[in-house]
Amino acid sequence: MGTIKDPELLQRIEDALDQIRPFLEADGGNIDLVEVSADYIAKVRLLGACSSCSMSVMTIKSGVEDAVKKAVPQIKSVEAINN
Repeated sequence: MGTIKDPELLQRIEDALDQIRPFLEADGGNIDLVEVSADYIAKVRLLGACSSCSMSVMTIKSGVEDAVKKAVPQIKSVEAINN
């Protein structure tokens, strides 16, 4: 299927992640954008404390996904992938 390589779109997602990154870092975690699939699913990797946190699904759906979709409306969802 492939991935989206549009640098402007990817940068807008990174900018959205930068807005929430301080909150994740405050809890000992972080987040990386891994890729955006051809069907506009942003795949992220939770790092540090966030990778094993029981609240990580809620963090992805209510925090990360909301921020990304607000910045980049064509993104359909945000999914966490394992290392």
